[in-house]
Parts: sequence; C-alpha cells; structure tokens
Amino acid sequence: MQSGPVTETFVKGKSKQMAIQKVEAPAKKTLSGKALANQSWMDQFSDSFGEEDNNKKGTGEDFASLFEASQPEDGIKEGAVIDGKIIAIGPEHVTIDIGFKCEGIIPIQEFKDATGIPKVTMGEVLSVYLDRLEIENGFILCSKDRAEIIKAWDEISAATEKDQLVEGTVITKVKGGLMVDIGVKAFLPGSQLDTKPIKNLDKFVGQKMKFKIIKFNKKRGNIVLSRKAVVSQEREMQRAETLAGIQEGMIVSGTVKNITEYGAFIDLGGMDGLLHITDMSWGRIKHPNELFGVGDEVKVKILKYDKEKERVSLGLKQVSPNPWDEAEYKFPLGKVVKGKVVSLKDYGAFIELEDGVEGLIHVSEMSWTERVKHPSKVLNVGDEVECKVLEVDSKNKRISLGIKQLQNNPWDELEIKYPVGTIIEAADVKSVTDFGIFVDVGVGIDGLIHVSDVSWVKKFAHPSEKYKKGDKVRAVVLSIDKQSEKFSLGVKQLERDPWDNIKSRYRTGQGIDGQITKITDFGAFVELEEGIEGLIYVSELSSEGRVEKVSDVVKVGDKVRAEILSIEPKERRISLSIKQLNRSEERANFNTYAGDRTKKTSMGDILGDKLKNALKKDE
Repeated sequence: MQSGPVTETFVKGKSKQMAIQKVEAPAKKTLSGKALANQSWMDQFSDSFGEEDNNKKGTGEDFASLFEASQPEDGIKEGAVIDGKIIAIGPEHVTIDIGFKCEGIIPIQEFKDATGIPKVTMGEVLSVYLDRLEIENGFILCSKDRAEIIKAWDEISAATEKDQLVEGTVITKVKGGLMVDIGVKAFLPGSQLDTKPIKNLDKFVGQKMKFKIIKFNKKRGNIVLSRKAVVSQEREMQRAETLAGIQEGMIVSGTVKNITEYGAFIDLGGMDGLLHITDMSWGRIKHPNELFGVGDEVKVKILKYDKEKERVSLGLKQVSPNPWDEAEYKFPLGKVVKGKVVSLKDYGAFIELEDGVEGLIHVSEMSWTERVKHPSKVLNVGDEVECKVLEVDSKNKRISLGIKQLQNNPWDELEIKYPVGTIIEAADVKSVTDFGIFVDVGVGIDGLIHVSDVSWVKKFAHPSEKYKKGDKVRAVVLSIDKQSEKFSLGVKQLERDPWDNIKSRYRTGQGIDGQITKITDFGAFVELEEGIEGLIYVSELSSEGRVEKVSDVVKVGDKVRAEILSIEPKERRISLSIKQLNRSEERANFNTYAGDRTKKTSMGDILGDKLKNALKKDE
C-alpha cells in the first residue's frame, strides 16, 4: 500500500482516554459516488482537529503505541470486510459495532434508495468494508457499498469459474450495448443481446434478466456479459421439448417472429414454423402484414411435420371452417347478393361476397347491349356492387355472377318487336368488319349481316366493297339466338334465289356459252350469267388428250362453249365439259351425214319401190 506524509491524529477511545497516534496517512485515492461523500466527511474531521494534533505530537506517540498494542489484530485491518451490527442511526451517519474498541461509522447516503429515503434497521447485521483504520473523532470510517462490491466480485469470480449464470438489471443504454448491474457494473454488447438482431435497445432498460459471463478481469474491473448464450440454451431446450410433442393436425400457440412477402415465421417454442401466405386466410390478402405484426400471438394448425429436416408447415385459415363448405346454401342460384370489387382482370371482376368467398362477373355478364372490352369500363376496385348468382361450384371454389341480369333483357323485347322474317327498312350501319356489317335496329342490340348474306350471286372480298359506316340498309330478320345473343340479318334474302329455278333455265346435255372467270389447278370457272358459275374440271377441258396445265388450254376472259354435265341446286354447283360438247357435236354431225346417205332421191329408186309395193298387193 502506498504511504503518504506522516500525520498526528487525535484519538478518542471508549475508555474516554486521549492519546496521540502517529500514523502514516494513506495516499489519496480517486473515489466516486458515496466514497466521495465519505472522503469529504473525513477531510472536514481532519481539518477541525489538525491544529490540536500538531501541538500534542510528543505525548501522542507513546499513548498511540500503547493503544495499538491493546487492539486485537485478527480481521481488523484496512481493506478487510467484517460483519457489524447497527447500534445507532443519525441524520448523517449510521454507527455500527464491529467488535473493536472503536465503533465504525457509515455515511447515511449508502442506505438511501432511489427516492432518497434511508432503508436501515436498528440491530441489523451487515458486512462492512474497513475503509481506513485511522480513528477520527473516536470512530473508524466504514463502507457498506464497498463491502457489497467486494462480495459481488467474489461471487462473480466464483460464477465465472463454475460457468454459472448471473442475474442483473439493465440500468442504461451505452455506446455499442447496455450497462447491466449484477452487483457491479458490467457491459452487455448489442450483438450479445439476442440470437436475432435487436434494433431498439432502449426497451430493455429496467428489465431483470440472466446472463452468462464471457469475459472477466477483476484487476481491470472489466466484465462482459452475454444474454445470447442464455437465449440459445433456453431455445434449444424448448426446441427439444416442442419437437417431442409435435404432431400433424395439432392446434398450437405461437409468436410471430418474422414477416416476409411470402409468409410469416412463427416461434412455437424453441423452433420456428412457416405460415405461408396461402394458408393465412380463406380470403384474399396481398401481404402478411395485413394480418400480423412481429410479436403477435397466434393459434395455428400443424399442417406438415418433416422429422428428418425438422421443418414445420403451419396453417391459420385451417383453424376456422372453410366458408366454401356452405357456399351453395348461402348463395343459391338466382339470389341477388352484394359484394365488394377486389380485383379486375381482362376477362372480368372478382367480387368478395364474404371473407374467403369470391365470385366472378365475366365481361359478358356486365351489359345486355354493349360489348365490354374491359371491366374497368363498368367497375372499379373497392366498389360495392349488387349482382345475381348465376352458378355455384363449391368443389372448384367458383361462383359466377352477373349484373346485367338485374335489368330488363332487351332480347325479350327484340324477339317481340322483330320476329324472324320481319323486314327492317332502314338500319344504320355501325361498323364494317372482315366477316360482315353490324347494324343498329333501334333497341340497343346490333344485328349482323354476314358477308355471305349480302348477295346470292356476287362474291365480295370484303364487305367494305359495298357498305360503309352510316349507310342505310334494308334487311330481313333471319334468326334471333337469345342464349348466344346473336341477331342475324340478311340482304340477299329480300330477292329470289336464282338457284331456286335453275333447272327451268338450264338442262343436262345443253350446250352453253360462258366466260372464264377463274383458273385453278383442278379446272376453270365459267360465268353463265351474273352470279351463276359452272366448273370445267381439267379432265373435261379437251378431247385431244391429257391436259397437264389448265392455263395451256384456257385463259381468264376467254369465251368458251361447253356442255352441261350436271346441275345440283342445293350445292349451287353446275358441272361443264368442253370435251363432252365436242363428242356430242361429232355425234350429231355423223348422224346427219349418215341420214343423208340413206335417203332415196333418184327416179329409178322411186319407181322401183312403187313396183315392188304393187306386186305385193297382187299376190
């Protein structure tokens, strides 16, 4: 122990004797807190008696020597920790009997709690630290706090050697971690607080927890703690216990540990299970944070447990009944229901009827008269809509809905106003397409005149060759298909079909003139009259031999004569043949020539015949 200058101190013992003791004053130490208060008191005490002590140096040395010789030595030494009993409580100090001829005094500040009220009891036995053996004003300065610190250091040292846990209270947040009171101040790094990163350290201030000592240096007063090791050990024990009792189908409680886009990890007690977003709700959710927050307590069902990989799949919606099981009873066909638009697709709008049950309004079920290209033209997400149940398929979780069914069906009116066969005098052309024209008949429903119903005889490459938007059209109603919502009209039906009496104008074997309008690999088409064509197959083009190429014999625009081989009005087909016409003409010429050879033109032939006839009569 480092010594300071020699001083003389006034001594007053229990026997009221007075002596001057010559001691070496210990070197001053840097103190803080309660120790500073103790040091201040000792300085005041020394100042008040310093002058008198200096005047009594001579006699004091002898008396002090006798006084020291009379004191017990066992345990009574500076820096020792001994037990004492409280015998007096004053406003500034507490007096304690330490088994020495002089009592000890402890500053009252060491007994005050956080509110500033002293917590001390007469007769209480406690350990004290002998701060200085210099007897001042008849007392020895002691410290309860330093005794507790020394005791704490001994306990911490023992716990470190035995790898035991210590308990402490977090007292404040410091740079890089927390300061913990375990009897003495110790440092808890932020990285050692938990098994997962902790952003908010302030919430741990004031909490009492257990820690493991991972670094201990008594000489430097350096202690580093870890709560992470304690948590890991506890979780491993919980994990083993959880895995031992887990079974598929069980409903268990857990805590939301982490949330991702695809699901949430639930702490089941030492181990985590995955709750996928598809198993969170029977209804539609975009992100798990719509339902949970980290730290929430939830009840989930064990859907699957892989013992080898120790993986657990969880379900939340499976804890409650499946709403689709009763969908057919809650939403029967024809029932008018209300719902909320939750999603729009190109083909329709999804309507939430209740939590977990959605129906689809197809674009075709949104309007009787308009062709809805996209549902956003009629509905918006979030709209409350009234609709009618058209179909329910609980097995496949589908409900078909319609909103046009809540309005009068114009197709019923159309059927009454324009029955089949009705002639519409002036329908407006609304649009022209590749396959025909759409016309407005004045009831909100467009009729279609297909390109094939424009003319009996004339073929159009495109309807725009004859019609344009805004034209007035005279047409006849051909058919009304309410189920398919098709309204068909025709223009050519206003005139007689030239094929109906085709056989009255043409006959088989007849030779007929025409003009080549089209050449194909298999033959040539011949226009007989406007809209009426016949076909000469390649095999019927010539009687002079096989024709390899149609264009070698005829060209478009050529006028030809051919014989009608067959007439088929239903198929609108007439077969022609140049080869057969040539044969027929040859036969006719031959017959004419042969007939001329058999005629009797000479007078001798005529007289001979008459003579023969007369002889026959005489006989």
